[in-house]
Amino acid sequence: MKRTSIGEFEEIVLLITALLEEDAYGVTITQEIEKQTGRKVGFNTVHTTLQRLEEKGLITSKMAGATAERGGRRKRYFRITALGSRTLRELKELREKLWKVLPPKVIGLSGN
Repeated sequence: MKRTSIGEFEEIVLLITALLEEDAYGVTITQEIEKQTGRKVGFNTVHTTLQRLEEKGLITSKMAGATAERGGRRKRYFRITALGSRTLRELKELREKLWKVLPPKVIGLSGN
């Protein structure tokens, strides 16, 4: 089976979407990325990434009802798909494999 290729930021957005479960929408995803990574990200960047992940079949979205707090606007909620979960597992396995074979001295882990 062909592996789905995603970039580092796409991986972060996908992980955060999975982490937030039922509360994953643009604003909460953006806030959680900033909280977990210490990285300032723009809502538009996250939104564009969510669209890309949906096009790749890694997440799905659905519109929820309008709320007064949002001036009657609806929220689009995101959920990770089976393909998204499989992609994250494959990325995790690959990273773990690479860390295991990386000589510790290369990144200063051995104290030498």
